Amino acid sequence: MAGSCHQFTPVINRRDLLKQSAAGFGMLALADLLAGSGQIAQGANRAQNPLSPQEPHFPARAKRVIFLFMHGGPSQVDTFDYKPKLDEDDNKPLPFDKPRVFSSQTGTLLKSPWKFSQHGESGAWVSSLFPHVAKHVDDLCIINGMHGSNSRHGGALLELHTGTDTFIRPSMGSWITYGLGTENQDLPGFVTVCPSLTHGGMNNWSSAFLPAAYQGTPMGNAGTQSKDAKIPYITGKTPRDLQRMELDFLQQMNRKRLEESGPDAGLEGRINAFELAFRMQTAAPELQDVSSESEETLKLYGIDDKTTEDFGRQCLMARRFAERGVRFVQVSHSYKWDQHGGLRKDHQRNALEVDKPIAGLLADMKRLGLLEDTLILWGGEFGRTPVSQGDRDGRDHNPQGYTMWLAGGGVKGGMRYGKTDDYGYFAVEDKVHIHDLHATMLHLLGLNHEKLTYRYGGRDFRLTDVHGEVVHKILS
Repeated sequence: MAGSCHQFTPVINRRDLLKQSAAGFGMLALADLLAGSGQIAQGANRAQNPLSPQEPHFPARAKRVIFLFMHGGPSQVDTFDYKPKLDEDDNKPLPFDKPRVFSSQTGTLLKSPWKFSQHGESGAWVSSLFPHVAKHVDDLCIINGMHGSNSRHGGALLELHTGTDTFIRPSMGSWITYGLGTENQDLPGFVTVCPSLTHGGMNNWSSAFLPAAYQGTPMGNAGTQSKDAKIPYITGKTPRDLQRMELDFLQQMNRKRLEESGPDAGLEGRINAFELAFRMQTAAPELQDVSSESEETLKLYGIDDKTTEDFGRQCLMARRFAERGVRFVQVSHSYKWDQHGGLRKDHQRNALEVDKPIAGLLADMKRLGLLEDTLILWGGEFGRTPVSQGDRDGRDHNPQGYTMWLAGGGVKGGMRYGKTDDYGYFAVEDKVHIHDLHATMLHLLGLNHEKLTYRYGGRDFRLTDVHGEVVHKILS
């Protein structure tokens, strides 16, 4: 009847009613169970857009992470772990048993070639390798009791990035974007600038069995100068409206294929990737162009100096990505810190390349009010031995005790946590394993590391596997 507000209910047979009802009730029950265990993301848009912002498990202190990765293993006893006893006993035998030698025979104790001094109100000890970072020690939480499980670069990199040194697992950036999505829908949730292609390569930024939308987006690689590191194919010659029509047609075919084939992670990933790539054409070109930055800012990061220009540009890009809501940004100083020999020359060169840019990033983030809710993490895959290698100008790999530091994002500044022995070989007090670091990072982001899980192959996986304790003492 014209104008009637009544709606006719379609006839449904008994079989279809039972089928639809059973499925509906089952999904309601499943959704409730998964929501309670943290396996299902909140937000109605996740099915359509896997990177849509998600609520954390509890109030977060940090919204995003910047990881400053020093590939190769910087020496803790030459940077942030002062050992007067090492100076005192230089060239003497180590007075306790060494762990298994990784590469070649190690020798006697080797004091640091660099002088340590105290800085800031906290009085933290920093070597002369890092005079610029030393000015910011009151913002740093220096963890001197780090330890890991693998003394080889490949295994150690995988453990640091994925939580395991023996299997292919999602990277920490992928877990974070899976748990939280991202704040800017026109950019990837996880970006890695100039990543290394060795020692695990793309597995260090892979989403593994998580949906493809959560993998890292690389900008260049370790063989690319940062000024040339761009998200590729981001500009096209086709007019935008025509491109949208072409993409809509392609997506229509892809979705039809998906309906016919059933769940297909690869196809779903391509559908989402095409949409993100289309949106990125507007946001990414401007973001990758740092010419809009002031001369003062470029100097702050050392981009006016050939020595610091390359890593300085990486750090500035990290700030720009973080500022625009990218959830996890990694920049890599690859692969330079592996000094089995040439310690004096190469550690000095490495520090010169990164010290001013890192200090610039800390200062800039603080100036912009971003440090408060951005967690910055610095470190390598392991440290180095306090005993010598080669002609007393090198150190071996050492996962037994080393240093990483954090800043911002809810950690206590001006703090040293943990301790190695008198020579800096083994973590002996308030030890922090890689699993504990991951658990703490997730906690600061409002994620319970035991509930951030994904079912694959018949079991629930998580970044920390069956390990990890939050280091509550370093939280502000």
